[in-house]
Amino acid sequence: MATYKEKVGTSVVNYAGTYPGAVDGELWYDSTNKNFNYQYANVTSAGSWRTGANLNTAREYIAGAGVSNSASLGFGGNEPPTSAKTESYNGTSWTEVNDLSTGRNQMGGAGTYTSAVGFGGTPPLSNKTDTWNGTNWTEVNTMNTTTRLMGNAGSSSTNALSFGGLTPPNSAKTESWNGTNWTETTDMNTARHQLGGGGTNTSALAMGGNSPPLVANTELWNGSNWTEVNDLNTARAPIAASGSGNTAILAFGGAPTTGKTEEWNGTNWTETTDMSTARSTTGGTGITTSALVFGGYSTTITGVTEEWTGAGAPVGAWSTGGSLNSARNLLSRAGVQTSALTFGGGGAGALTEKYNGSTWTEVNDLNTGRNTIGGFGATGDSAIGAGGYSGTAKTETESWNGTNWTEVNDLNRVTASAVGIGIITSGLVAGRSDPSVTAQTETWNGTNWTNVNDMNTTRSGAGGSGANNTAALVYGGYPSRANTELWNGSNWTEVNDMNTARASISSAGNSTTAALGFGGSTPPGVQALTEEWNGVSWVETSDMSIARTQGAGTGTSTSALAFGGELPPATAATEEWNVPGIVVKTLTD
Repeated sequence: MATYKEKVGTSVVNYAGTYPGAVDGELWYDSTNKNFNYQYANVTSAGSWRTGANLNTAREYIAGAGVSNSASLGFGGNEPPTSAKTESYNGTSWTEVNDLSTGRNQMGGAGTYTSAVGFGGTPPLSNKTDTWNGTNWTEVNTMNTTTRLMGNAGSSSTNALSFGGLTPPNSAKTESWNGTNWTETTDMNTARHQLGGGGTNTSALAMGGNSPPLVANTELWNGSNWTEVNDLNTARAPIAASGSGNTAILAFGGAPTTGKTEEWNGTNWTETTDMSTARSTTGGTGITTSALVFGGYSTTITGVTEEWTGAGAPVGAWSTGGSLNSARNLLSRAGVQTSALTFGGGGAGALTEKYNGSTWTEVNDLNTGRNTIGGFGATGDSAIGAGGYSGTAKTETESWNGTNWTEVNDLNRVTASAVGIGIITSGLVAGRSDPSVTAQTETWNGTNWTNVNDMNTTRSGAGGSGANNTAALVYGGYPSRANTELWNGSNWTEVNDMNTARASISSAGNSTTAALGFGGSTPPGVQALTEEWNGVSWVETSDMSIARTQGAGTGTSTSALAFGGELPPATAATEEWNVPGIVVKTLTD
């Protein structure tokens, strides 16, 4: 029988703990725990949709161009009336940019968000062509046939394909665009309109449509001819699609109004995760690993956007870090994963510990012991601790310089169980638990605290992320909240809720567009749930190894730290979050 070395080329490494040099699938022996382990990257097992930012102007029959869910263009459509508006999507929000030369809907679109082409459409029935250079649209040479509701494919303003459509009648015509002229080429096998399409002008796929009746037919384009291949699982029209070639296409939506999504692998269609909002007459862009759907008709004309992330995408995972020296709950936080600080907690303690990426070290204590302090700061050498509880709610504020705590100007109001967000020169605390739960907010400018507008929802023990006292996000909290609010320096605005309401939630994130919320408590018990925020919506991701509440967290949405809390009892456990994450598995009999 061959040895492991003979099969793999290396010996089994003997290492105390998790072997840092291991590659995916490599076996090592953990001499500390007496286990054989291996590791692999944590990736999505299936594709899924998540809510994105709404279009500024709701429209149906909107055309699109783009190669991902963070770089796409939507143009034209029916509001009503017929629209010339163009919007650009960056993965967080839509921005209005320069209009089409002529407004129209039911047109074709192809390319990227900086190099696109729009063609055909109505009203009136058109053969117009416009190219986009990232700033402006320019009218160029027309199509040979006036048409609308056609399938389309293409990779840039110089590469596009139009096929099928309604001239009327139903059309099977195909035209190829080279950046200067349209050329009629081989007809499709089945004439139809309201079909979907994706790919380029040399490698495309056409699917679905209305012949009539609604059809599931799929045809493959190789640059010269169309070939009938395996049908969609569900006949529908109008259908949207995205994809870079005829071997990898995503098709979604259609009428009767549906959220159905199917993925093409070059041979067959497979049903996958439905859209959250069933609809037809949508815009679609991207590829099978990163797609976008926007606008369309559901029960009314909509501006709803959804982002698709395909199977195999890297996702975060939690791994074990170095334990605190003292187990405790109700502790505070500052810093990042490789330079973090925790202070106070438990029975109103003054203990301070600093983390260097692997080990916690006890450093100088707070001047005033307390728990539930509002803490924030950029690193483990620079932090603010404000308020807290020790018999009563406190106003005391202390500043940490990497060595010692110094008392600075007090809060204006007693505050306990507030979430702290920001850096040592620009931060805020929001919420309060004692003597009553409130929505109060105070901002810090490096010297003084200022009372500002309250949150919309009263809460304490919330999660929070953000950059400074003009950009913050607060979510969750007591009593068992899912509410999320965005701070712009003047006012709080309610945005999309978390999926799971929780009190005493831990959090990480240094911006309002990328945050992490984890742990906490929701009846009937303590949670290990982790949710990730993309600036628009929350999505559930990999759970912590240890469920806990009243813990602390710090870092960013891709490199975070969770520590302390109670299970119960109080714990010293620390976990590190990384994207992409690594999963370590132990061989069992």
